[in-house]
Amino acid sequence: MKKFKKVVAISMAMAMLFGSTAFAKTTEGNQVMDADIATATEGENVTEEALSGIAATANAAADADERTKQIASAAKDVISGEQKTYTNSAELSRLTMLGYYSFQQDGPISITKGTLNYNNWLGQKKDVYLVCLSGTDMDAKNQTTGWFTDLLSGFEFDNKYVKNVKKVISENIPAGSNIIVTGHSLGGMVAQQVVSDSTLKSNYNFLNTVTFGSPLINGFKREGTVQRLGDKSDVVPFLSVSTFLNIFWQTLGLNKEDGGYRMVDFQFHAHNESYNRTDVWGAYDVTGVKNGSKTLALDFSTTQFFHSPVIVTE
Repeated sequence: MKKFKKVVAISMAMAMLFGSTAFAKTTEGNQVMDADIATATEGENVTEEALSGIAATANAAADADERTKQIASAAKDVISGEQKTYTNSAELSRLTMLGYYSFQQDGPISITKGTLNYNNWLGQKKDVYLVCLSGTDMDAKNQTTGWFTDLLSGFEFDNKYVKNVKKVISENIPAGSNIIVTGHSLGGMVAQQVVSDSTLKSNYNFLNTVTFGSPLINGFKREGTVQRLGDKSDVVPFLSVSTFLNIFWQTLGLNKEDGGYRMVDFQFHAHNESYNRTDVWGAYDVTGVKNGSKTLALDFSTTQFFHSPVIVTE
């Protein structure tokens, strides 16, 4: 049994690194200290610093890579500080990915206040807070987005990313509020752990969780409705202990669409570009329901980004 778990752990680590959004450019890897972040604090508000990086993405050149061009629309929304209505999951994915080092290096966690519109005959709507969590990021320094956190979340263990998100929610969202959580890759696993936390569930109403390229986590403990979206060529949604303990739920609980990735490097594109494409995921509403009708009016003047350090020095 120990040998089996070891093989599973190694396999998960390799595949998660293969599916990482940002491949390491430093020899020291991620989760390291740097002079610029020597005073890192848990859940620190880094909105001002993050926005400076996001501004560059908003002004992305026409010859930028496909992923940057996809996410530029979300960057423009955040920089505008205006209210925008999102109608599909692809738009949420782009917003979630603004937490990556590729776009800004300070905050993998963001919170935006908004209104969830049910668009039914009752005219039902709810005030909500949208919490976005980016995933595995091998370039980010002193962030809880490395392979070790992948393994901890994949085996459903508590970790510093989860603790930082819990702290951010508790200190920045009023008790009793409605919350929607979305996350990409590792961020989606952490999202499922967060909505499973007994303390948070007693203080908040988790309405929906939407994950992009993430496996099943804490299946029996999660609050609210969870929708997992996975490109047919993306292997990461199967990289958790639940794949080996509950393959049926892991498979049947995954909403699949085909982004058409068939090249040698299909995994990178399937995991990092597919979820931003409206031609693939545009039929899924903001709660991850295919052909659903819910929309999300977001007030980007309220958007805040938060640091999630591995090493805390204060």
